[in-house]
Amino acid sequence: MTNSTEIASYPSERRNSQSSGALPSVEYGLIRAHVFASLVTLVVSVLFGLLVATKFSFPEFLGGHGWLTWGRLRYNHTQGIFFGWLGNAFLAFFYYAVPRLANRPVLSRKLGWFLFCVWNFAVVLPGWVLVAAGFSQPLEWAEFPLVVDAFVVLAFILMVFEFVLPFLKARLSDLYVSAWYIIGGIIFTMLAYPVGNFVPELVPGARGAAFSGLWIHDAVGLFVTPFALAIVYYVIPATTRRPIFSHFLSMVGFWVLFFTYPLNGTHHYVYSAIPMAAQKGAIVASAYLGMDVILVVTNLLLSLRGSSGIASKDVPLRFVWFGVVSYLVVGLQGSVQALMPVNRVIHFTDWVIGHSHLAMIGNALQRAHDELVVLASGSGPNADGH
Repeated sequence: MTNSTEIASYPSERRNSQSSGALPSVEYGLIRAHVFASLVTLVVSVLFGLLVATKFSFPEFLGGHGWLTWGRLRYNHTQGIFFGWLGNAFLAFFYYAVPRLANRPVLSRKLGWFLFCVWNFAVVLPGWVLVAAGFSQPLEWAEFPLVVDAFVVLAFILMVFEFVLPFLKARLSDLYVSAWYIIGGIIFTMLAYPVGNFVPELVPGARGAAFSGLWIHDAVGLFVTPFALAIVYYVIPATTRRPIFSHFLSMVGFWVLFFTYPLNGTHHYVYSAIPMAAQKGAIVASAYLGMDVILVVTNLLLSLRGSSGIASKDVPLRFVWFGVVSYLVVGLQGSVQALMPVNRVIHFTDWVIGHSHLAMIGNALQRAHDELVVLASGSGPNADGH
């Protein structure tokens, strides 16, 4: 068995040993396109959020036109953050990291541009327009209408070919931790998305709400968290020039995440008509998730030990450090808020809203990725991420 130092070493070493130092083709055009789309949709999504916040205090703001009602603006805010900002940012990171992690390029440049068009011109933009026009689903984190959902599923199928297939073709004897999270996030989200977006439309009542609840957390736990951790597990070794503290702990954290996160979404319906066994099962899963967060954050912080000098100079690493600490806070907050005595007090309060926003904004490692790919485009670090 290969030890953690050998497995979690740097992508540059694998290139040097397997391909005489030749960097596989990297699609910088697609990286720039997705980064630009990520920044534009972030600005638009934040604007939606500001309008929503303003209408909380001034309900008559913007008048009563249907396109500008609170509900439609709020839907476009959340879905814009999810698909526009985060989706494009993660895709840009994949184009940067997958060739280095798999030691071979992504499957196809043409497929990449097709995926870019599907994601932005068949999902994000049509989704915004249709929601504003009154066509949507009354489901948390699944507000885009079904016709858009079909293109989301298509996009994830395309991601399997574009980003997962290169790892299979490479026939590597081991995988970097980042690669595990990229592959897991794509596969699990592709499978979970239809459950939370199509099933609630077919299953009525509390049962449908339970499936919706699963997706509420799958959106964060199978999409946002794995890809964010993939960035962290890439940036830390690349900037510190040291391996991750423990590959074993990384793998434990990986499997606990993917086996417990899909179960805890029902904690959104504590004290509801959903069977109590399902509610208690979600609470137990939430507790296990809190322990997993502690495990992962400990491993990451130990990987950063002695790197204060580097962190003071390296912008992406500073964002990563803050994101890791925020991940600990938001993970423990979610586990505690799922407990029935606490949930009785905070349910339907701003504590829940604060928790979700801390997950997205406080987890600032997303910005580390943006910084990384902008610098990698030629103005900063070399191919090794330095």
